[in-house]
This record gives sequence, structure tokens and C-alpha cells, in this order.
Amino acid sequence: MTRRKLWLGAAFCFVAGDGMAMQTRGALLSSFEETFGVSESLLGLVAPAGTVGFVVAILAVGLAAGRLDVRATMLVGAVAMTFAMAVTAIAPVYALLLAALLAQGAAGGVFRGLDRPLLSHVYPDRLGRIFVLYSLAWSIGAVSGPVVVSAVLSVADWRLTYLLLAAWFLPVVALLWKLDSPSGWSETELDRAALSELLGRPAIRGALAGMALVGGIEGAIFTWLPYYAGTFLERNVANLALSAYLLAYVPGRYLYARLVESGGYLRLALATTLLAVPTIALALVVLSGPAMLLAVFATGLLISSIFPLLSAYGVEAAPDYSGPVSALTSAATYAGIAVVPTTMGVVAEVESIALAMWIPVSLSVALVVVVGATGGRSLLPGARAGG
Repeated sequence: MTRRKLWLGAAFCFVAGDGMAMQTRGALLSSFEETFGVSESLLGLVAPAGTVGFVVAILAVGLAAGRLDVRATMLVGAVAMTFAMAVTAIAPVYALLLAALLAQGAAGGVFRGLDRPLLSHVYPDRLGRIFVLYSLAWSIGAVSGPVVVSAVLSVADWRLTYLLLAAWFLPVVALLWKLDSPSGWSETELDRAALSELLGRPAIRGALAGMALVGGIEGAIFTWLPYYAGTFLERNVANLALSAYLLAYVPGRYLYARLVESGGYLRLALATTLLAVPTIALALVVLSGPAMLLAVFATGLLISSIFPLLSAYGVEAAPDYSGPVSALTSAATYAGIAVVPTTMGVVAEVESIALAMWIPVSLSVALVVVVGATGGRSLLPGARAGG
């Protein structure tokens, strides 16, 4: 096996575990509520606790990508993630649980601040396809998260979930320990003037706005869908509603991996976003029972395209700064993941969870506007894939 395939395997294994860890949180909200006796608004802090550390770390690492030892930095992230999972499993109080989730996010940000930039340099001729397959690896891990939770809760306490996750990252640590630094790494250093110029580009601003909105939509579903579905479905079935949503990411991203090389990142993103607006409304505010699960699956099939397509669009718009662009787009996504579920928790406590579920519906409409406005010349016939 070539060295670049080993790096690809390490990145895909880590991001799959990160996706799995992220999707256990929503499925375990009811368990956290029972164990620690906290309110809905305090439960809403689970999402930002897991994302604030990630955003800070991925920005710090991504913006400094041109000055870092990529292997050593990613190894630190993998070791820290393993340790944070173990601490989460033994947290005796809710405050320590939130701190452990914060540490998980920071460790993930350290690793993921460099993994996509690394892959963009190692596979420069297949950037779009690699990014979609990277997102597919995340999806496979993510769809497994609620299933693992349901399996663990049927035989043991929820804490076993995080011990299993700690074990997942050990092979990544071992692989990075043995690997040499990648030969294809050649990131341009970023200074303040270059960052200002980068943020001034319409393509980058549009990608960041779109990623923040899709992060808000995904964060709403990841965090609150099992809890909302639990108001009219049995608990294990409610957890599987999130699995149905995430399961759709797997065939969806496999399909987009085949379509993306034909070009037109924004054309494809706009088409799927337009179709997603009615399915989100049906899934989150109109339907219940089996029909809701079908709408949830359709929503996942469509929304799964946005993160990899906008990521590839942003990096291709500024290929010399793949680290900073990847960091900024990921930070925007996770900012949405942090802010929207927290807001929904407040609305759910003050009014109702049913009213709070209208928030991601409105965000999907805004996403259509942002992707369409960002497209501009890119959506015209004959335009380049990356704008």
C-alpha cells in the first residue's frame, strides 16, 4: 500500500470516528437528562460544548497550516481525542461531561484542521471526488452512532458508548506513529494581508455563509430530531429516526462522488437545496410516524451534498490556501451547529419543541438564497466547477 493511501486511510478512519462521536450526542440527550437531572435549555449546551473547542482549534491549526509539522500535529489530535473519549465515559457531573465534550471538539479540530488540506495536496487532480468520499466516510461513522447507542443502551449504561469510541481511535494513533511525514505537503503560509484578501473574495464569503446555514440545519437535526421524535415515537425508534437521516448520507454522497467530477459544484448544490426545502418541512413539522421517517431519509439524501460541494468549491477557489479555507468553512459549519441547537433549546423550553423545529425549515429557505446568490457566474453554462 502506498504512503498516500495510508494517509487517506488514517484521515478516513478518524473522520468516521468523529462522525460517530458527534451523532451519539443527540441520541444520548435523554440519557444525559436522566443521569444528571438537567433542563432542556441545559441539554441545549451539549451541541456548543462539542463544537466551540472544534471551531477554535480548527481555526488556529488551519490558519497556521503552512508553518506546522502535519504528522506531529495530527498525531496530537488523535491522542487527545482518545483521552477525551475516556474522560467522557467517566464524567460524574454534568459540568465535567460538557468539559469533556469541549475537549473532544478541540482534539477533532486539531486533526481535521490539516486532514482535508493534506488530502488536497496529495490528491490535487481528484480534489472534488476525494472530498466527497471523505464526507462519505464521516457519514458511515455518523449513521453508526445512534445504532451503537441503541445497542449499548439495550445491554449497558450509556457510558460504554464512549469507551468503545476511545478504542476506535487507537488504530489511528498507531498508524500516525509509524507513518513518515507526507511528501505532497506544500501549503503556502498565510499572513494578515493574505487573510484579508481571502475573506474579501465573493466565492469565499458565499461558501462561508452557505456552510454556516447548512451547519445550522444539520445541527438542528443531529441534536433535536431524536428528542422531537420521542414525543410521539418509542425511544429506540426515535433514535433510529436520526439513523434514517444519516443513512441517506451514504448513498447520497456515493452518488455525488460520481457526479462531482462532471463539474458545477454550485449547480448541483442549488438543485439539491431547492428540493430539500419541502422535505425538511414535511419531516420536521408536518408528518409523524412512518411517513415522517421517509421524509427524514429524503432530507438526508439531499442535504448530504452541501458540505462536500461547498468545501470543494471554496478550496478550488483558493487552492494555495487549502488549509485556511478548509478551516474557515469547517468553522462556519460548526458555528451553525453550535448556535442553532442552543437557540432551539431555549425556544423549546419557553414555547415547545414543535415550534423550535420550524427554525431549520427557515434556514433551508435562506440556504437556497445564499447558494443561488453565490453562484453568479458559476451557475452560468460553461462556467468552471470551482467558480
